[in-house]
Amino acid sequence: MQVIRYKEKYKQDFIDLNKRWIDKFFKIEPHDLEQLENVETYIEQGGMIFFAIEDDHVLSTCMVTELQPKVWEICKFATNEKFQGRGAGKIVFTEAINYVKEQGAKKIVIYSNKNLKTALHIYQLFGFNEVPVDIDDYERCDYQAELLLNE
Repeated sequence: MQVIRYKEKYKQDFIDLNKRWIDKFFKIEPHDLEQLENVETYIEQGGMIFFAIEDDHVLSTCMVTELQPKVWEICKFATNEKFQGRGAGKIVFTEAINYVKEQGAKKIVIYSNKNLKTALHIYQLFGFNEVPVDIDDYERCDYQAELLLNE
């Protein structure tokens, strides 16, 4: 398994994995579509998408975007169900955190839902702390976590 940064050849995998995951638990909302349909714009603005790849199959993917100077969001984090339990999610999540640190981030935020126990467990393993939700971009968002980074 290897982790790579965004390549256009995997763009559809990124979109499909995220749509499938969102549809499984919730419904796709306008902000989801905006992010999924405009990945190049996010990349041009300094964001990045990571893929865990094995035998040219995308196992997991994760996106990071800068919300405001020094504040980044980890979003669109999905794993192919056929490859769950292999550590691919943790690997792309780690790469996402390392990337935003390289960009000089002081804080990383995550918007999620309390029903997603596995995801919440990963966030806690990486040191994220729950904070009050401060957005209304998603109906499904009832959980927010942040990780403060050292100077």
